[in-house]
Amino acid sequence: MMCESNAYIVRGGKEELVLGDVATLEPKGDHLLLRGILGHSVEIKARLVKLDFMGHKILLEDSE
Repeated sequence: MMCESNAYIVRGGKEELVLGDVATLEPKGDHLLLRGILGHSVEIKARLVKLDFMGHKILLEDSE
């Protein structure tokens, strides 16, 4: 069973996909580094709002 999650950022009350199949999330100062299972990575200035392990969902919020 795969355990990766999709990362979304909440903007204007809507969830926008940042990265699918996220394998790791690493804090980097005021940014978060997300890495996917296929090697893709995204660094975003955001704060973690919620980790839903059962729903495989990471919710982020702009921190700017």
